Amino acid sequence: MNRFTYLYLLLAVFFIHACSTTNTTEQDDQDREVAEQDQRPYQEEIDSLMAEMTLEEKIGQLNLLSSGFTETGPTLQDDYQDMIADGNMGGIFNGFTVEHTRDLQRIAVEETRLGIPLIFGFDVIHGYQTIFPVPIGETATWEPDLIKEASQVAAEEAAAAGVHWTFAPMLDVSPDPRWGRIVESAGEDPLLNEIFGEARVKGFEGDDLKDLNTILSTAKHYIAYSEAEGGRDYNTVDISERMLREIHLPPFRAALDAGAGTVMTAFNEYDGVPATGNQFLFNDILRGELGFEGFVVTDYTAIPEMIEHGVAADEADAAELAMNANVDMDMQSINYVEELPGLIEEGKISEDQVDQAVERILRKKFKLGLFEDPYRYSDYDREEETIMRDDFLELALDISKRSIVLMKNEDQTLPLSREEVNDIAVIGPLADNQYDLLGSWSAAGEYEDNITLLEGIRNNVEDNTNITYAEGTELEFEDYTTDGIEEAVEIAEDADVAVVAVGEGRHMSGEAASRVSLDLPGAQEELLEAVHETGTPVVMVLMSGRPMTINWAEENVPAIMNTWFLGTKAGEAIAQVMFGDYNPAGKLPVTYPRHTGMSPYYYNHKNTGRPMDPDERYTSKYIDEENSPLYPFGFGLSYTTFGYDNIQLGSDEISKDGTVEVSVEVTNTGDYTGEEVVQLYTRKMVASVTRPVKELRDFEKIELDPGETRTVTFDLDAEQLYYYDKDMEYGIEPGEVRVFVGTNSEEVLEDSFTVR
Repeated sequence: MNRFTYLYLLLAVFFIHACSTTNTTEQDDQDREVAEQDQRPYQEEIDSLMAEMTLEEKIGQLNLLSSGFTETGPTLQDDYQDMIADGNMGGIFNGFTVEHTRDLQRIAVEETRLGIPLIFGFDVIHGYQTIFPVPIGETATWEPDLIKEASQVAAEEAAAAGVHWTFAPMLDVSPDPRWGRIVESAGEDPLLNEIFGEARVKGFEGDDLKDLNTILSTAKHYIAYSEAEGGRDYNTVDISERMLREIHLPPFRAALDAGAGTVMTAFNEYDGVPATGNQFLFNDILRGELGFEGFVVTDYTAIPEMIEHGVAADEADAAELAMNANVDMDMQSINYVEELPGLIEEGKISEDQVDQAVERILRKKFKLGLFEDPYRYSDYDREEETIMRDDFLELALDISKRSIVLMKNEDQTLPLSREEVNDIAVIGPLADNQYDLLGSWSAAGEYEDNITLLEGIRNNVEDNTNITYAEGTELEFEDYTTDGIEEAVEIAEDADVAVVAVGEGRHMSGEAASRVSLDLPGAQEELLEAVHETGTPVVMVLMSGRPMTINWAEENVPAIMNTWFLGTKAGEAIAQVMFGDYNPAGKLPVTYPRHTGMSPYYYNHKNTGRPMDPDERYTSKYIDEENSPLYPFGFGLSYTTFGYDNIQLGSDEISKDGTVEVSVEVTNTGDYTGEEVVQLYTRKMVASVTRPVKELRDFEKIELDPGETRTVTFDLDAEQLYYYDKDMEYGIEPGEVRVFVGTNSEEVLEDSFTVR
């Protein structure tokens, strides 16, 4: 072969390779473009619309304002209606009912230049009008699939009433019971918040937002809002990045993976910067690491509140901080409307930044089908046919029963026998109380629909059963009125059993409802003690939105039912459990401390260099109170009993990407068919950073007949054990891992394996 032939062949090979490379690159570009279109649907429609929009109209899309309320329903003030007509509003929150939303939508689409529809948001947290248990109560079911169904019902009702968007689920891992918003959470554990948050997102959004039975969800509050110092709402938060990533970020990652379309900013700061203007949280983590492409909405007036935080000199500074953090929609402050034009003129932000925010909001409106038919959620017949359907109420009753946690049942006081109990005294400020059963953030729930405990008992006893009622005392912090206690004692003395309903009012938990004491408010404990003194067996029904310190009751009252705020079917659910029609199976998603001063108190704490030892003074403990919880995380009794035996590991050693099988035998050792939540925990014994004494890794709810034994098996992946090491690398280091399986976080069997 001469050199010319060689050069020819060499050039030919190069040419073929170059063509192949060019074709491959072109194909890669095409594939990438298709993938981007999949991620950003309706791009052509959005580009076309935005080309027609003025800067004022664009900024208007970033403006979210609230409806007000009158006795006849929601209303909107005149100047807000003018803003809609001028194209200066992108959405309304607290706007609901077909009549209200249709009227406002008409202004937006028929009286403005471009006819861009409004998006209507509402706090549909645990039901729209069929009210389910508060989220912490729903989580006590330990049945995420069931809570997904509840969210589907809430979405269907809300959508039928003109609502497009809910500000839920709340994903704040909540270790401090003083913090009022613990009621909206899935409790103190990251895994429960992750699993239940994912279930709620899927329930709200379904598979397609154009389905008229779905609504847009919001992952909130981003992030670490629940770590407020002193448990005081809106207070300062100071946590490490490791804690941020290991405890608080996983529920948000799960919610976004499940399809959550929007994210809400938190009121608190992180690392000295308020969340609403925190570029690390939103640009680096949310948009960057998590790849979130939906839109971010502030919490109520959070942008100008950065002035009070001390990081913005004025409202223009605050708007600049928020926009540079890619915060898209301003809730209630009108800050963007007033400040963004000037900031753009000064060159402090660009119109391109506004365009990105507008694009993200418009895309959700397209996905909801609002451009195809702005009134598609505004059907009067559908609203009437959907709200509080019989099947919705049946589901609410089922979930309410499953949310109840039996805390104590001495001498098998419960279930009550309809044949043997002929005279029942129903006592307490929550016994015949419809209003407080709704709990906080009860959307369009109407308290007149609620079944009280008194009514529920009456509905579930024989006709000849004598039922008497006395309120006993008031439900107020400062009201220690005891005038009604004498009447309560009189009816209790003549009764076979006294059912005493005590706890919190709905206004005592939730937003802006932090408490310095977790004791029963007012004279309720005095009422309880007086009724107990009669010698009549007492069933205490505790209603609350948080753990409470009920030490005296735990020591003295024979039976305690924790019923949270159960909503529409509360009284019916409690009565059916009380009389044994349903065997309670709820488990606590939070730890109950013995004293408020122990808060925050949670099961997955660190061990310290001097772990608690009751026999040694110089260890980590209190000297004036027992150091154990009143009720541990995962606790809950049944009318039957369960025995655990024979924990087995499939291997005593696994690789860093391996799996170990963990099994245990569970036996129903009692006389009733019952359900049990089998819980799996682990502990990494030695690591380059300290690890919690236990971490929940999995759970399974099973039902067993009396005498039945079942082997429950978990596949524990090494990836479930990952954490951030001393170099902030995510993985698992070699060493021993302890495994715990049991009925709650304290009563467990244990074994161990080694990670190579």
